[in-house]
Amino acid sequence: QHNLRQALRRYSTLQRAFDLSVEYRKEAQVQSKNWESIAKSLLTGYSDQLFASMRELNGRSHVFVRYSGTTDDDIAEMDFNSTLSRKTFKIPPALILARDVRYSTSIRAKAILSFIGVIKPQWTQHVIERQFPLNTDEEKCLSSNNIFTKAKSEFSHLNNLLMDNTGIHLAGHAGTIFNAELYFRQQMIQEFRFKLENHSKPNTSEYVNLERNLEYVMSNPKIFLPMILRWKNQKQVKIEINPSMSSKTCEVVVKARPSDYKLVQEEFNAFLGWLRDCAVIRHPESGVSPRLLRGRDRTLYREIEERISHITDPDRTTIDLYKGTKGAQATRETRMEVVAHIAVCKFSCRVEGGFVRDWVVGKVTSRPAGPSSDPKTWIVMNKSIPSIHKEVVPSDLDCHLPPDGYFDVESFRDELHKYGITCKVYPLKWRYILLIDEEAQTGPFTMDLIEPHVVLTQDRIDFDVSNLSLEKGYTRELGMRVDIERRPYSIELETIVDNIAHKRFRILRPIDHFLNERIHKMTEIRGWKQLGDPFPVVPNPDPKYPSVLVALRDSSLLYKDLQKQLTGTIGSTTQIVSIEEVKNPLLEDSYESMKSIIARQCPSFDPNERHLFHGTKGPGIDGIRDYGFDDRYYSKEGNWGHGAYFADNPKKSDNYTHPDATDQTRVMYYSKVLLGIESRQTNANKELASAPRGFHSVAGTLGGYNEYIVYRFGQALPYLKITYKRP
Repeated sequence: QHNLRQALRRYSTLQRAFDLSVEYRKEAQVQSKNWESIAKSLLTGYSDQLFASMRELNGRSHVFVRYSGTTDDDIAEMDFNSTLSRKTFKIPPALILARDVRYSTSIRAKAILSFIGVIKPQWTQHVIERQFPLNTDEEKCLSSNNIFTKAKSEFSHLNNLLMDNTGIHLAGHAGTIFNAELYFRQQMIQEFRFKLENHSKPNTSEYVNLERNLEYVMSNPKIFLPMILRWKNQKQVKIEINPSMSSKTCEVVVKARPSDYKLVQEEFNAFLGWLRDCAVIRHPESGVSPRLLRGRDRTLYREIEERISHITDPDRTTIDLYKGTKGAQATRETRMEVVAHIAVCKFSCRVEGGFVRDWVVGKVTSRPAGPSSDPKTWIVMNKSIPSIHKEVVPSDLDCHLPPDGYFDVESFRDELHKYGITCKVYPLKWRYILLIDEEAQTGPFTMDLIEPHVVLTQDRIDFDVSNLSLEKGYTRELGMRVDIERRPYSIELETIVDNIAHKRFRILRPIDHFLNERIHKMTEIRGWKQLGDPFPVVPNPDPKYPSVLVALRDSSLLYKDLQKQLTGTIGSTTQIVSIEEVKNPLLEDSYESMKSIIARQCPSFDPNERHLFHGTKGPGIDGIRDYGFDDRYYSKEGNWGHGAYFADNPKKSDNYTHPDATDQTRVMYYSKVLLGIESRQTNANKELASAPRGFHSVAGTLGGYNEYIVYRFGQALPYLKITYKRP
């Protein structure tokens, strides 16, 4: 034992001396003038130590694979001390021989190649078999222009060279097979072009959304940078984005194998779908920047700020991180903090969502009872993607990847491994799902890593309490993903924190089937309380547009309720084409100001706000959407004079619509109206130009219908645009 310790010390001392300077290492690694003979001799005994660059095989840059069989699972990286190592932006050697393959536990027991030399393919004499798959297009590509026939002639000395519907099969000397495989892979690389175009139905919100959002994409092609770098680093696929403002299209140029091109095109098509469904592209800085919580009693926030610093403080020490993962007081939540810290401080991610709500602010934990109390049962697989049991709180980490660089998920796994944290990666088209601590006694959790170009299309939020975010360097501050501090929402950061403390939340979008599941989870499983009615938050349009329309899902309760009202009054054959939320910031400001004024003049400060119908036609359809109920265009022929008329029965409003000449659709606005103090009248008075003194509106009844008339601009706000058909 004493001799072993002495030997280890001598070895460590020698290694430190060897690493003192690059010049010393280079002098110590003098190449032989007859390296070919030495390499051939080494290959005789170390043929299984032949490694090929994955970059040459359309895989990850600067990763090597053992080139000895049909699988590419035995991967390794080069010792960074080697004179053959390359910077990330330089091309690594294609084929190398490693005398030593060691495994370093500091980076997930990954194989490290050392004492290596560059090998030329013609030097190899040992025989191997290789196979790599093809899709139908790649098989056609190699069959056309006699590419495969030429290859059989060029590599005739191979023992076997076949192509079938499963791929290409090769057998022979390793070097010849390597050259043949490179030849086939290079021949399959093609240049593909396609355009990001708007094929949605004209005159619909989807068409308008996609047209406007494509304008943003064309002026900001850099949003695709992380995606481009991911494909380049992982699959050697080259992607170029060529926007054309004149044609309002984005041309995408892809240089890749057909199988990879198909996947790239699927990603862009999915992105077009998100652009179509997204009302407004959310600018990366459009939320509320992190700030300190305000209040007279700062002690209320000290614990929250301490947990924030655990995640966002870049100066947190390694010892402190080890305590969070392996210390006596380590828990599932402190391990989640360490993972979040690595993502935020070392990889410039942004943490948002449930973890910030439940743990950082609320310090809430929950575990399932009964048989599900065993952490091994918490993992739920849905279509081969993991999630965590719905009774586990906090359940996962939501992270947005940095917008200006490549996120190397393998390097992220290496960082986690340093602290004894295991991680499985489930790559999807635009995000990574990570299953972390699968076997840990503290229990597993998942992590959702979303690429930045997709984040821009996430313009809505479910609950106010899920709108918090954390960023690097803001060690005591909280931010908001979507700005809901402004009017008409006026939900302050401190209000959200107070709601979390008392386990209550506000719904910020129309309720549909998907949102109902989340509401049930919050109220029935976690014991939270819903505050008031849903208060939909719709993003502001681009400043150059006065308004934006957001489609209301047909599964939402509001959609179904309006559908029932129209079919029950106008007729059972009435067909709803679409219902769209109207977002017009300037009209909202005017309406909210008028609401405050009228409330001051009403008993109990109640402005008597109602939701009523208003039928329109022709220029009035877009005019109301963009400029509201303008008193210059009020009806002069109504029973109660010059005003804007509304009804609580859509059949009455339907009388004022007219079918469109092209598709026979009609339009009705479901509006918010400030009635204030109503003057109730049953006799017509066409001389009215304003509500009687002391009143804010007229509520008239004639012919069995109730009509509501307002006379001032700002007393009504278009809320929903209903497009429908009837016989």
